[in-house]
Amino acid sequence: MPDAARPPRHVLILGGTTEARRLAAALAVEPALRVTTSLAGRVAAPRLPAGEVRIGGFGGPEGQARWLREHAVDALIDATHPFADTISHNAAVAAATAHVPLLALRRPGWVPGPGDSWHQVTSLDEAAAALPALGTRIFLTTGRMGLAHFAHLTGLWFLVRSVDAPEPPHPPRMTTLLDRGPFTLDGERQLLRDHRIDVLVTKDSGAAATAAKLTAAREAGLPVVVVRRPPLPEGVPVAADPDEAVHWIRRLFSEANAR
Repeated sequence: MPDAARPPRHVLILGGTTEARRLAAALAVEPALRVTTSLAGRVAAPRLPAGEVRIGGFGGPEGQARWLREHAVDALIDATHPFADTISHNAAVAAATAHVPLLALRRPGWVPGPGDSWHQVTSLDEAAAALPALGTRIFLTTGRMGLAHFAHLTGLWFLVRSVDAPEPPHPPRMTTLLDRGPFTLDGERQLLRDHRIDVLVTKDSGAAATAAKLTAAREAGLPVVVVRRPPLPEGVPVAADPDEAVHWIRRLFSEANAR
């Protein structure tokens, strides 16, 4: 890490995930670092991380590059949701423009196991197209922002779980469950039984906090429509967990100090 005579190195974390909060907590205790987490502001009451916090967009990659320069950012960590591909693209362009090292922090994705009945698709539109042939009572866990892709499925009933209440357009036959993970296996089993769910739809967000629904669906013999992750921008290094990201930061600043 930098020596005490040097101004604190500024690390900007693009957050909103559990991994981002863990990383901010690990870095914020380092006296030689200044840690800022940027949140998109899409959740009404976000869980705030350690260190400084800014909320809101940057105004595209040009605005983000300007922010990186104006706030003397020494390293950028993209620890956003695996499906926040626009943010990740903008971060890659901004980091290259401002000549700031960039790391993507991405939890590993889920892998189907014995007994799973997965139907993997590449988009929400593909997920919607697959549903009529699979069932009629859908547990939709892809988030409130993409409900418009399912709004035309008037013959299906949806249980939508979301942190905040969704806004139209959305399916006409829909019940909303406002909740935030982690979720227990017993709770997911009960939810599937109570609502007579016959299809689960999810994004491959990874992590254990929301994985119990996959086990519950496997036990119940339900088909699961899984939306694959978008690829990361080419050339961006990846850390699988916050510990790897901390090591990357330490190595980065150690090498910079040695120059």
